[in-house]
Amino acid sequence: MRIAVGGIHTECSTYNPVLAGADQFIVSRGSALLEQPNFQFLQTYSGEVLPTLHARAIPGGPVAQATYQALKAEYLGRLRAALPLDGVYLAMHGAMFVEGMHDAEGDWIAATRAVVGEACLISASYDLHGNVSQRVVDHLDLFTAYRTAPHIDVVQTQRRAFDLLARSLEQGTRPGLMWVPVPVLLPGERTSTEDQPAAGLYADLAELSDRPGVLDVSLLVGYVWADEPRATASVVVTGVDRREMERLASSLAQRYWEARTAFGFGSQTGSISECVRRAAQSQTGPVVLADSGDNPTGGGVGDRADVLREVLAQQLQGVILAAITDEAAVRRCFAAGLGATVTLEVGGSLDASSLPVEIQGTVTHLSVGENEADREVVVTTEGAQVVLAARRRPYHHLSDFQRLRLRPQDARVIVVKSGYLSPELAPLANPSLMALSPGVVDQDIPRLVRTQTRRPMFPFDAEFGWTPVVHAAARLERQA
Repeated sequence: MRIAVGGIHTECSTYNPVLAGADQFIVSRGSALLEQPNFQFLQTYSGEVLPTLHARAIPGGPVAQATYQALKAEYLGRLRAALPLDGVYLAMHGAMFVEGMHDAEGDWIAATRAVVGEACLISASYDLHGNVSQRVVDHLDLFTAYRTAPHIDVVQTQRRAFDLLARSLEQGTRPGLMWVPVPVLLPGERTSTEDQPAAGLYADLAELSDRPGVLDVSLLVGYVWADEPRATASVVVTGVDRREMERLASSLAQRYWEARTAFGFGSQTGSISECVRRAAQSQTGPVVLADSGDNPTGGGVGDRADVLREVLAQQLQGVILAAITDEAAVRRCFAAGLGATVTLEVGGSLDASSLPVEIQGTVTHLSVGENEADREVVVTTEGAQVVLAARRRPYHHLSDFQRLRLRPQDARVIVVKSGYLSPELAPLANPSLMALSPGVVDQDIPRLVRTQTRRPMFPFDAEFGWTPVVHAAARLERQA
């Protein structure tokens, strides 16, 4: 059997003013794709795996149209060169927004179908924060999504999507999809699978996926910071028994709808000033304070200095703040040199709605990275070690701090641009605080301006009734 592998994976806030260009993507081509950690499991497959192209970028703003079209054209060219094919596996995210285009994944998947034809099986894996559409469902045969947030099952999900495809080809079965869009749109920080009610809902997915005639049951929270028609929670069922698929899809969608008002943040929340004050008063540590509105892994710009401003105003001591994206400030620190005293305006270099903060301090670390765009510096000022980065990036792993010779475990307060904490930082938090800070991934959902979202939609609309309606894929309908 010949199975091609490819895809595109990113998450885009439509509120983010900074377009993602080609320089934001890490592109794996041909055999190099199989060397990537998330795809190494493919090396053990006994059939013929034909890697095409996989592009991945840190969440951010909309993808530039030219960038998307260039990546798609190259991918489709490689896909055509791999023909004939029995199957295609696509590793996607589901919340990509391309400038001027709604439903970018639908476009990518439909283009794939046009190349490989109707007989070829196509399987896709999604992030549980992906947005599904009828167009996506119509052109796929198999589908599965992450079942954990924070995401610790990425490789397991990709392997499941591929194994479902390989097994279907081996057995000669032709599965199909049914789905239910659920009019609920909440942020990941309120729907973490480590907290109820999401923990219970997601714990049942493995058992539901083992029902006779069913291959997979997926529950997607959706991506709230994309103002587009497909943005919604959804249930997607893959299988061969239409009656059982429809029953499970309707039942799980109803459970999610009934739980909508029970979702809440898994950590203490408050305004920036409230959270900084709580951190100052804490008798335990380190306090990990998440700047949620500017979280790069949620689509944030990464350059807001609101929390730094409050840290300095309240004269909080023993702080590590990672990080503020500011290429110009990093350049000035490198020009000044290690040990130099610098006066800088940091922040607000990308998002015009935010204001910079002036700091005076000492350059205590310079990290050159692989190229100029990867450079980072540490400036120590008034009780805080402030990390500045030339490129927008998250600081969610202990190694992110260690390469800068910072010891987060010894800090009194760690400030990170994050929502829910990563698996490496969460155990350090004593306690964890999440600031409901401004930014393009604002957690105060009802105040987001929506012009494209289908209505009614909870929590933008609070009082309305709803009954699940199950939609079948066009391909499944043709098989009936």
